[in-house]
Amino acid sequence: MKNTIVLLVEDEPALAEIVSESLQHKGFTVVHAADAATAFKQYYAVKPHIIVLDVMLPDGDGFDMAVKIRSTDIETPILFLTSRSRPEDVVNGFEKGGNDYLKKPFSIAELIVRIQALLTSNRLLIKKETTLQQSIEIGKYSFYYPAGILSQAGINRNLTSREAEILQILVLNRNQMLDRKTLLMKLWGNDDYFSGRSLDVFISKLRKYLSADPSVVIINVRGKGYKLVSS
Repeated sequence: MKNTIVLLVEDEPALAEIVSESLQHKGFTVVHAADAATAFKQYYAVKPHIIVLDVMLPDGDGFDMAVKIRSTDIETPILFLTSRSRPEDVVNGFEKGGNDYLKKPFSIAELIVRIQALLTSNRLLIKKETTLQQSIEIGKYSFYYPAGILSQAGINRNLTSREAEILQILVLNRNQMLDRKTLLMKLWGNDDYFSGRSLDVFISKLRKYLSADPSVVIINVRGKGYKLVSS
């Protein structure tokens, strides 16, 4: 997997060294972080292709870290590493945004196979073949992602891919303020003037599309970002 960047978040030094060396031997580029704070910095700095994430970290919970990542990133695969074995822990991991779950102790061979499987295009968290049967309710609307269809009162509107991406991020963070710069970096890879104006245009369009339901509002938090408010 040449040129594939793996962000390994693991606080056990011996295990981290073994995993890092094994993955590097297979051609992966490994960026290691021993705690959540460092992991977030590395995540934004290197933009990894996959995250191998320990659940128990010295400064937080891997599940909480996954939730924060998923607030703006629904594509990068996350593989949890944990010594927890209860079924509810496994379920919780998937509910928090994980794609796979590997219990300690594990074999390096199995870890590599799981990483390779997650990196194939048909194993992403939200699959491109998602059908209309899978929807998110936004007030009176039904939003189908990634199909990009917004439905209300039997009328379907086909959104552009960028409109759908922005609405999906807003929905995943419903009733929470989304930082403008974070949105721009996620969607355009920069926060320059032209990208900012493009974002403003897309937000205006989405407001118009959602205007039939007064309970659904995209609020502009002045100087900070946006917030989708709905019941």
